[in-house]
Amino acid sequence: MSYVIQLAASFLAVVVVLTLHEFAHSFVAVKCGDPTPKWNGRLTLNPLKHFDLVGLICFAFVGFGWAKPVPINPNNFKNYRTGMALTASAGVLMNYLTAFLVYPVYMAVSSYLYHILPTPVYSILLFLCYFIFAYSLSFCVFNLLPFYPLDGFRVVDALNKRRGKVFRFLRQYGHYILLFLIAESFICNLFVRFGVYQMDYFNILGWVMQFATDILGWPITKLWGLIPW
Repeated sequence: MSYVIQLAASFLAVVVVLTLHEFAHSFVAVKCGDPTPKWNGRLTLNPLKHFDLVGLICFAFVGFGWAKPVPINPNNFKNYRTGMALTASAGVLMNYLTAFLVYPVYMAVSSYLYHILPTPVYSILLFLCYFIFAYSLSFCVFNLLPFYPLDGFRVVDALNKRRGKVFRFLRQYGHYILLFLIAESFICNLFVRFGVYQMDYFNILGWVMQFATDILGWPITKLWGLIPW
């Protein structure tokens, strides 16, 4: 029963994190002068409008994934580079803000609702808050990687005036590198599940994500940890 509750909470957390991320892209793009996301039905909190099947499967099985990219026309932006940079960074900023706001909810649920709510309700609420916090940070870090088509590459694209060899390489081969890292992480995790724990040391994406997530999560947990829950 506990596993089912955890699985349901995990799925709901993915829905929340991905939807808020893509909505942020759409909202900022429209505010910067490009109505394309609105015309394509992406200026919405309806999660069905944002899901990418392959990205959702990767998220479910590996812990890293993506949603359907928001269509934009940067030529509509009032200022091309500013619009591109703000739109590209909107998703990760939304994820970090979500993590910041949901962590105290998680702490409050953990501290005060254990004896008040029925056990199944308490468990799913606790797991949901924790997964939204963890997945928000994870998705934030993952999207900062400078590989096409992730947000990190789009930020580089917006701020980079010179299209050098490194930029062209990331643009042309970034998605292959990304798929390789995801596949390598999945294989390592698979071996670990079958007891070959040494493979965890070779999980390149896992190491990067864990390191970066701990750094980004530290200010949040420390700040809210000042409250005597």
